[in-house]
Amino acid sequence: MHADLRRPRAACAALLLVVAALLGSTAAHSAVPHDDAVPAYAEEQTILQAEQGTPEPGWSDAASGRRHMDRHYLIPPGTMPEQNVILQRGGNTWRTLRNGPLAWWAAALWMLVPLGLLVAWAATRPDRHAPPDSGREVLRFDGWQRAVHWATALSFLALALTGLVMLYGKKLLLPWMGHGLFSWIALAGKYVHNVVGPLFILSSVLMFATFLRHNRFCKEDWAWVRRAGGLIGEGPAPAGYFNAGEKLWFWFGVAVLGLVMSITGLILDFPYLGEVGSAVGTTRYVQQWAHGLHLLGAAFYVAATLGHIYMGTLGTPGTYRGMRHGTVDEAWARKHHRLWYEDLQTRGAAAVAPPGEAIGPRGAAPGGMHPATRPGAPR
Repeated sequence: MHADLRRPRAACAALLLVVAALLGSTAAHSAVPHDDAVPAYAEEQTILQAEQGTPEPGWSDAASGRRHMDRHYLIPPGTMPEQNVILQRGGNTWRTLRNGPLAWWAAALWMLVPLGLLVAWAATRPDRHAPPDSGREVLRFDGWQRAVHWATALSFLALALTGLVMLYGKKLLLPWMGHGLFSWIALAGKYVHNVVGPLFILSSVLMFATFLRHNRFCKEDWAWVRRAGGLIGEGPAPAGYFNAGEKLWFWFGVAVLGLVMSITGLILDFPYLGEVGSAVGTTRYVQQWAHGLHLLGAAFYVAATLGHIYMGTLGTPGTYRGMRHGTVDEAWARKHHRLWYEDLQTRGAAAVAPPGEAIGPRGAAPGGMHPATRPGAPR
């Protein structure tokens, strides 16, 4: 078990090293080669031609663009990173990449995933295989676990919606909204995105700490993977508190992609490591790389979240009930998380209400909830 746990930690450590190397290396070339530069206008083309062959400094150098002094400055030169860089050689190249291939690739992914999930639902029809309710309920998630989950989910939803406006708004909303209305929506979305971002990071950290003990890999998980969660063989594969699919979502969605979005988001949110005008901050190339990684991370994170939502609703009927009300039906627990259910039975904490008596948010069982019922121990 300890060896299995070290693998996700090693992956997270490797990701941190890669991000640090990308953002902090002074030896890396920051320039877009002249032949690959995409000029935004004629004047830029003229400057690029005049500077052909001129080497660019590294990513963390304050002079990461060609120097063309703006003498109509508001803040004295030298007090802000790249303050005297009016034209950055690769600026429009980055903009073309962001608005072109990256945006279209992300859009294609976000359309294909729901289509694939719809096909999967039509082919399997999970609702037809759901066990009938037993009338006896099991405590699945306590109040803290649900609060942390929904805080993360709602902040993620706000970031996703405002991010879509910033990425596609000019193409999809501006033509029919007009500049006046769209400007207010875009401005509001920008501030919501910047403010909610740190709240999402905090929620993600709390969720990681809250659910870590339930997401340690064990030998039963590999059996679940070999049976593709029950698609191969008869009936669902035995699983503990969380199955292997949920653990993969936790480590590579919440942990790895959450880390990518958090680091790059903070870089974009706080370009100055002090008050505006501070001499300590990030350069344009660092911001552009952070933005590119942020967009790629968002593409995978949103796609994975769509899969997570599907599995928590249509893909596994009865699952949403646990995160909404805190309890699940005993038949659901026995079918989808048999090892966890058996562990509850061993500890005498399986059923919290006799047949026909509702508990939790929809009423109170006589005598209250079974004193031993707590979210199960990790398997």
